[in-house]
Amino acid sequence: MAGLDIGLTVPVWLAEDDLGCIICQGLLAWPVTLPCGHSFCRDCLKDLWGAGRHWSCPTCREGSEQQLELRKNTLLQDLADKYSRAVGELEGGPGPTRSPGPSPRPARRTGLQKAFSGGMDLSLDSPKLGTSNTPEGKMRDILRDLEEIRKKLRENFTGKEPLEEQRQVKLPDALSSSSCPMPDQSNPTPKRSSQWAISPTFDLRSLSCSLEVSENCQTVTVSHFPQLYPWSHERFATCQVLGSQAFSSGKKYWEVDTQYCSHWAIGVASWGMSRDQILGRTRDSWCVEWKGTSQLSAWNMVKETVLGSDRPRVVGIWLDLDQGKLAFYSVANQEKLLYECPVSASSALHPAFWLYGLHPGNSLTIRPIKV
Repeated sequence: MAGLDIGLTVPVWLAEDDLGCIICQGLLAWPVTLPCGHSFCRDCLKDLWGAGRHWSCPTCREGSEQQLELRKNTLLQDLADKYSRAVGELEGGPGPTRSPGPSPRPARRTGLQKAFSGGMDLSLDSPKLGTSNTPEGKMRDILRDLEEIRKKLRENFTGKEPLEEQRQVKLPDALSSSSCPMPDQSNPTPKRSSQWAISPTFDLRSLSCSLEVSENCQTVTVSHFPQLYPWSHERFATCQVLGSQAFSSGKKYWEVDTQYCSHWAIGVASWGMSRDQILGRTRDSWCVEWKGTSQLSAWNMVKETVLGSDRPRVVGIWLDLDQGKLAFYSVANQEKLLYECPVSASSALHPAFWLYGLHPGNSLTIRPIKV
């Protein structure tokens, strides 16, 4: 890594999702790895299995008729500990500490998301300071830990795509970096006529085990408990789902009611989007995203554009594949164009949804178009 300059984007190769337990949705605590290769908190598995006589993996459903011996995965424990310390340093504290036994559940998804400035040289190639008590020394130690974690992940978790494009920490001067300009608010809104309006449904094959859908497949909700869906390579590992409909030409318009979801992202993606990646962080997915912290952003070509602090209660999506354009609207008493960008029609696109934060009961609903 080169030295950091103000206004640049610092790649971070690790996020809590990479060391997370899908049962409690938190950082792994006393991690155990099952014979199938999936890892969870030991206590989470014990609670999930209870007094049952069939012990199966919550992710892939591979099971055993004999109770499995749960041994600590020391590599994952080491990575989780280093991640926790790095988060603590970045947030201005000493970071959580862990006892040799099972650890208490840490706070959910803090993430390495604090911005740093000051023009200091934090290059890994620069001479190491004699002490880590200075801000420069602490930051250099954190970056070395992250580099070490990245190398270990590459050595031990082969087959997973690089995370450089998925995880980025934005510095203050780079909050609005995007290859697409902000929309022209004078552009006309799409025609909400029966010619273009559709009502997509959620595709059960892609549905995350953290989600459940209504009988008409037009409301998706964060479940209070992990769902025991059959394993499929088409199912998202994260709290996401695609629409059943695929579009490769023509014009389409649909609306999503977001008022009952505190954290969400809505957009389009190809069916081939990697199931362990996040909507908008790949080159075949586009979205607008409400972070739940008074920030609305758009993601286009793996880059974020901050749109403002107003939360749209209903989002309209206008997809014009004949012109290769995608636009998002805030639909209220008066429609407002939020963002527009080019899209590629090299493969069919599906409506795409992300309910993150994992607050049970949060939901998104496909809203019927009133024409």
